Amino acid sequence: MELSQPQSPLRPANENIVVGKPDGPKKLSVEHIYQKKTQLEHILLRPDTYIGSVELVTQQMWVYDEGIGLNCRDVTFVPGLYKIFDEILVNAADNKQRDKNMSCIKVTIDVENNTISVWNNGKGIPVVEHKVEKVYVPALIFGQLLTSSNYDDNEKKVTGGRNGYGAKLCNIFSTKFTVETGCREYKKLFKQTWTDNMGKAGEMKLKYFDGDDYTCVTFQPDLSKFKMTVLDKDIVALMSRRAYDIAGSTKDVKVFLNGQRLPVKGFRSYVDLYLKDKVDETGNALKVIHEEVNSRWEVCLTLSEKGFQQVSFVNSIATTKGGRHVDYVADQLVTKIIDVVKKKNKNGVGVKPFQVKNHMWIFVNALIENPTFDSQTKENMTLQAKNFGSTCKLSEKFIKGAVGCGIVESILNWVKFKAQNQLNKKCSAVKHSKIKGVPKLDDANDAGSKNSLDCTLILTEGDSAKTLAVSGLGVVGRDKYGVFPLRGKILNVREASHKQIMENAEINNIIKIVGLQYKKNYEDQESLKSLRYGKIMIMTDQDQDGSHIKGLLINFIHHNWPSLLRHNFLEEFITPIIKAFKNKEEIAFYSIPEFEEWKANTQNYNSWKIKYYKGLGTSTSKEAKEYFADMAKHRIGFKYSGPEDDAAITLAFSKKKIEERKEWLTNFMEDRRQRKLHGLPEEYLYGKNTDYLTYNDFINKELVLFSNSDNERSIPSLVDGLKPGQRKVLFTCFKRNDKREVKVAQLAGSVAEMSSYHHGEAALMMTIINLAQNFVGSNNLNLLQPIGQFGTRLHGGKDSASPRYIFTMLSPLARLVFPPMDDNILRFLYDDNQRVEPEWYMPIIPMVLVNGAEGIGTGWACKIPNFDIREVVNNIRRLMDGEEPLPMLPSYKNFKGTIDELGPNQYVISGEVSILDSTTIEITELPVRTWTQTYKEQVLEPMLNGTEKTPPLITDYKEYHTDTTVRFVVKMTEDKLAEAEAVGLHKVFKLQTSLTCNSMVLFDHVGFLKKYDSPQDILKEFFELRLRYYNLRKEWLIGMLGAESAKLSNQARFILEKIDGKIVIENKPKKELIQVLIQRGYESDPVKAWKEAQNKDEEEGEEEEENDKESAAASGPDFNYLLNMPLWYLTKEKKDELCKQRDNKEKELENLKRKSPSDLWKEDLAAFIEELDVVEAKQAQDESAGIVGKPLKVKGGKAKVKKAQLAEVMPSPHGIRVVPRITAEMKAEAEKKTKKKVKSEKTEFDENQDENTSGEKETAGLKKRLAQKLKTEQGAKRQATLPFKPLKKTKKRNPWSDSGSDSESDFEAPPQRERVVRQAAAKVKPMVISDSNHSSSDEDSEFQGDSEGNSESDTNSKKKAPPKPKPAPKETSEKAAKAPKQKAVPTAVPVQDVPEDKVSQAPAAPSVPVPSTKAVPKKPVAAKKAGATKDNQPSIMDILAKKKAAPKAKPAAKEGPLRAEGDNAKGRKAVKRQPSFLDSDSDSDFGSKPAKSVVSKKSKVQEDTFTIDSGDKSPAPQPRARPGRAKKPVQYLEESSEDDLF
Repeated sequence: MELSQPQSPLRPANENIVVGKPDGPKKLSVEHIYQKKTQLEHILLRPDTYIGSVELVTQQMWVYDEGIGLNCRDVTFVPGLYKIFDEILVNAADNKQRDKNMSCIKVTIDVENNTISVWNNGKGIPVVEHKVEKVYVPALIFGQLLTSSNYDDNEKKVTGGRNGYGAKLCNIFSTKFTVETGCREYKKLFKQTWTDNMGKAGEMKLKYFDGDDYTCVTFQPDLSKFKMTVLDKDIVALMSRRAYDIAGSTKDVKVFLNGQRLPVKGFRSYVDLYLKDKVDETGNALKVIHEEVNSRWEVCLTLSEKGFQQVSFVNSIATTKGGRHVDYVADQLVTKIIDVVKKKNKNGVGVKPFQVKNHMWIFVNALIENPTFDSQTKENMTLQAKNFGSTCKLSEKFIKGAVGCGIVESILNWVKFKAQNQLNKKCSAVKHSKIKGVPKLDDANDAGSKNSLDCTLILTEGDSAKTLAVSGLGVVGRDKYGVFPLRGKILNVREASHKQIMENAEINNIIKIVGLQYKKNYEDQESLKSLRYGKIMIMTDQDQDGSHIKGLLINFIHHNWPSLLRHNFLEEFITPIIKAFKNKEEIAFYSIPEFEEWKANTQNYNSWKIKYYKGLGTSTSKEAKEYFADMAKHRIGFKYSGPEDDAAITLAFSKKKIEERKEWLTNFMEDRRQRKLHGLPEEYLYGKNTDYLTYNDFINKELVLFSNSDNERSIPSLVDGLKPGQRKVLFTCFKRNDKREVKVAQLAGSVAEMSSYHHGEAALMMTIINLAQNFVGSNNLNLLQPIGQFGTRLHGGKDSASPRYIFTMLSPLARLVFPPMDDNILRFLYDDNQRVEPEWYMPIIPMVLVNGAEGIGTGWACKIPNFDIREVVNNIRRLMDGEEPLPMLPSYKNFKGTIDELGPNQYVISGEVSILDSTTIEITELPVRTWTQTYKEQVLEPMLNGTEKTPPLITDYKEYHTDTTVRFVVKMTEDKLAEAEAVGLHKVFKLQTSLTCNSMVLFDHVGFLKKYDSPQDILKEFFELRLRYYNLRKEWLIGMLGAESAKLSNQARFILEKIDGKIVIENKPKKELIQVLIQRGYESDPVKAWKEAQNKDEEEGEEEEENDKESAAASGPDFNYLLNMPLWYLTKEKKDELCKQRDNKEKELENLKRKSPSDLWKEDLAAFIEELDVVEAKQAQDESAGIVGKPLKVKGGKAKVKKAQLAEVMPSPHGIRVVPRITAEMKAEAEKKTKKKVKSEKTEFDENQDENTSGEKETAGLKKRLAQKLKTEQGAKRQATLPFKPLKKTKKRNPWSDSGSDSESDFEAPPQRERVVRQAAAKVKPMVISDSNHSSSDEDSEFQGDSEGNSESDTNSKKKAPPKPKPAPKETSEKAAKAPKQKAVPTAVPVQDVPEDKVSQAPAAPSVPVPSTKAVPKKPVAAKKAGATKDNQPSIMDILAKKKAAPKAKPAAKEGPLRAEGDNAKGRKAVKRQPSFLDSDSDSDFGSKPAKSVVSKKSKVQEDTFTIDSGDKSPAPQPRARPGRAKKPVQYLEESSEDDLF
């Protein structure tokens, strides 16, 4: 291979081309034009195909500079030269893959002699002749092209070489190239030198060799080919860096450069070379997250300041452009980080994956099998990830580190910066004299001119206020004043998202009008000149909402441009709240306390006409001109007084100051209370001569009133459970006392008139509608009747008809709950000089528990679920008897699912689902406040069609609901159903929601916000107060009856004396007559006198009033009650009647004196419960007859109409009920929450306050919820003690039975009915935040109550209830079964003496079959609760089982199934269900299979028990466990469930 050959062809070719150009016309021979080259000639002619460019290029690269270390700078180098060096170096590193014992590589770069050598001590090249090619292998692979040991692609190699060019290219581009290798295997040392670009091969030298293997390649690059004369500093720096790369990327190899060992121990220390002295934005050293994922992958990650950076190696090759291995690692990180960023940046600028990547600096060292590259220069690895031969799954720890290493913060800062830029684009820096495109702006004529600093922008609350301002501008002129109306309240920008701010037209308009620029500092006068207005004047109504708007505006300026506040940039324009007129004189008051003070100090203030100015719209244009004419008096500037102002503004508006806000409001309430107690006037801000305010005063004296009133209207009172709006409605209804139905819209008008309601009518109508709703999940006791469409559970009440089409009237129960007698002892409020509703009503039961409560105020939020009316009544009776109240579980009227307790105030609400056959399930109840339509759209639809993340799960569903019942029949494949069962059907179908009531915050009777820990606390506080008021009522009645009886006896005596002629009144002067009466010992009107003594200046609306009025003028004794009697009274009949009336009054008075206050209360309760039974019976009848909507007065159709109801809407009689599971996981979750709560209770509220509470819990993942639920169940079970003790007292209340038949057989047995109620109650208030939290469990509770607590009650109930269920007709029983199961269970328990644990279990056993099922679950629960471990649980069960069941069990098995089918729904369910659960569903309940949740031992036990249970009553079917069902948990299901329930 001589050199000359290749070069000669080269020359002519070049010449040709060169020649060709000048002599275009000259014709070239074909041979000149088309030439063939040898491989070697081609490489030298077209080097860029093989080694990259041979021209000098300048680009940014990492290099190693002496004294500096690794740094990234512009380097001028020839890529080809860098490449040939790299090929030799990578070959040396590859040797590590062939020989794991290799431990050293030495690189020498001798600039003066232009010599580079690379030595390694790996296995030498075999020094042996190649049989095919007849040359020694070293000569073959270094001196002949296209030779390689890497050609076998079936062998998975992780080396850098691939195409057989590498080392030969180095030889070709060197003037001298020497290979020396020692091979111990063949005992030979080989050495050969090539010169002249591999043109001449030197003589091969072979020697005997017995040392350690090594290979050394030494070459002198042909610098002329690279247009260089010497190895310059840049190329040496680059080659040195490659030596460091090899040290970092090749494990356990020492690398020497020019005789110096490189200080790199592994990849991690190599990465540090890049990062030394690098810091993040805050000046801290960069955090490096490192992980050796496996033997082939090692990854480091840190924060990058300048876009995405990567340093990566594939098999020791530096892939400077990255490639698929880098993307593979980066994409995993990006998806995780983007999730975190989204959570933290909820509503800021959207972040895309490439933007996340821009903040990452990633280091990857990978060994990849047979990698492919996009060119021979191997800078970009193109192999697809599936062919890597290994995977790199980053661990959770690494991901956590990645999230915490500053990348997320950096992205968030970038997001803020980007957001800022977007905002700045919106507000231009140019000052315009005219602005276009802002509707409703009346601009000042001088705004934007040189006089703009003297201009004031008046921001008004609404268009009507703008009109007022514009009419006032007639006085002061339009040159210096602009007006712009605000629509309602502006955004609190302090923690608002970028998106909210960007899209908020109001804020953008204000910025545009005033000419503000974000982030600009307006410290000096100069900067203010860029504004279009020098001041903003806020003009709002003088009410609390007006103060809030002022506060929000102050907050807006303070948050963005705090410096403006120091320039007294903001002012307010105040108008009078009240004016007093007399003749020509008028006095204006700017605050109510000021008016009160004036009233107190003015003798005959009654002679003044008082006018209230509720809004700016009340003032006339004439008054507006007066206000503006006296600008000095109405214009109040805000003055900045120092850091306390900043602190006050932040306190009021920052989400981070929740705790402080609570304290602030608490102090305010306390202060106000003290002032009331000591008779001090309230503080007020605007006196006669106020001309400025500090921000601190504004926040602490004016804005605090808004925050407080916000709480007052959002959070109900403990006493009557009503918010002020609801109280006004009730007051109006009581006052109107309609006997006929009235239109909702009309009633709303009436409320506004009679109770001076100052907000919008629409809100009022909604309040009325909400008070009348009675679907499941709304009110347990609706005080108004829904006559018409008031909304249903299909849409959660949003489907109510327009208020002008629907009617309402007071429920017959309303006046029993709020007895009219108590009205006399309430404290009525005055508004606009008009007597309106009382501070609170005094119901006979705590309505706040019956209907629940929900509301979000400032600093606090309130959420209380509904409780069963009868349970509450029973607990009140217990308190009267001096016993402790039983624990209560939330309960919703007509809810057929279960509510179980997970932990203190944490419940899980489960719907009902049963299995019809191996491919069909039936959902017959949804958790409370999960509306049918929503459930269909958000749960079933995605399951049917699948979503991006989850495959379809069901094949079809059919709907058979009515407005009050739920029934979905869902079809799915057999294996999917089995999988779903294993996971738990409730979980998969999102039929469990959690209910957490950690914010039971209410106003107590003195108007102080108080947080209660449990419903029992609320009950006790209510009980003491109500008892006190029964005392007051008794005193009042005694006084009143005494006075009335005195009046009657005076009247009777007067008539008798007149008839007897002892008194003559004809033709006598008035004075004389009065004298006579006084002498005869007649009293001045005793009733009137008594009332006055009671300070009842409010007239009671009886005739006396009028009479009183007449005689009011004649001071002195009042005998009108005698002298105004008609002459008719002198007849015999009237005289006798009067005497009889007098005697009756005296008797009544005697009776009253004998009764104790609690006797009065008991009478009220008895009357209420009696009427409640009637009302509920009527509802049940209407339901069955299909005439639900009519007012209760109407008699329903006959019960037999029941048949008319289509069977399809009823639950199928053959379904096997699935018992909801409550897993330990759920309990643990609940405990965690409880712990957390302790820590951060407060925050919760506040947050709520800021963001609505309601959503909060919903999101908890299904899993959790489920977990809770399960827990609850268990818990509940234990809880069972609950309600039922009272049973003794009132039979009715058998909890179980109730629940059992609850829905269905209301009427059947009273006890049941009660139960029913419970469920019914459940319905209650919509309020419940849908947390789903609520759903916990009616039945359960019952259950719990029973089973848990007292065996006694159990027993009672047992005795009572069981029978009932039996009788229940199928349907009923079915339903009952569902609900009741729980309840029933207790009944079933046969063994009274079983210890508590047992008891709880026991119940399950015997009773109604259904119950048993439920009970069963309970058992476990109970057991758990009791503290028994799982194991021992079984023992209990076993015991039971043995006692009871051993004999029965068998038969049960036989009969059971049948029975189950038809007999009792309960039974049926249990029976069938059993198997299913066994299968999988119930977790602890029955499932042996689901061992997931339950230990199998347990389950066995359970099974026995189960059987027993049913056995008792009727043989229960043996579980026919479906064999495969629960076996394998279904992954995808689980996942999906994690999403929130709804």
